[in-house]
Amino acid sequence: MNTANKVTMIRVFLVPVFMVLFLMDSAAYPWAHWAALGVFILASITDAVDGHIARKYNQTTTFGKFVDPLADKVLTTAAFLILMHYGRMNVWALMAVITREFMVAGVRLLAAGEGNVIAASIWGKLKTVTQMVAIIAAMMLFELDGFLGTPASIISDILIWISVAFTIISGIDYLVKNRHLINLK
Repeated sequence: MNTANKVTMIRVFLVPVFMVLFLMDSAAYPWAHWAALGVFILASITDAVDGHIARKYNQTTTFGKFVDPLADKVLTTAAFLILMHYGRMNVWALMAVITREFMVAGVRLLAAGEGNVIAASIWGKLKTVTQMVAIIAAMMLFELDGFLGTPASIISDILIWISVAFTIISGIDYLVKNRHLINLK
């Protein structure tokens, strides 16, 4: 396993750490949510680092093309589920995200069946970045809610819906570009 793939795997292993920390009782462990935010930010940074390493040192692999987007999906979906658990994400927004991810996974499986691996497009990368930014902001605003009140939840909602818009756009782009894989006969 090369360095880029090891960095990607670190992101995968950080997901349960993030979840445990954010789901801890914040009254008993007031530091836990901030620690979870730090773990999420670290995991998000690994997304940029693994890609940079893979390109710079020619470490792009089929495994990496498969695991990197999967690691992103696991990380962001875990965070969105936690935000929904705390009432900080609309169920319809989460449904749009999950539907897009299942659709993309299905198309990737069809491509794999033909021996192809589909790399992420610029829209997919923008989707991931906007999701991670929205999640980080939502988690920070969640912790600052007592100080900011209603504006915190409005800002959080706006950022999440912007990320959902990019999620939908990237899903449509993905489907259109790979429509040849779907046989409607």
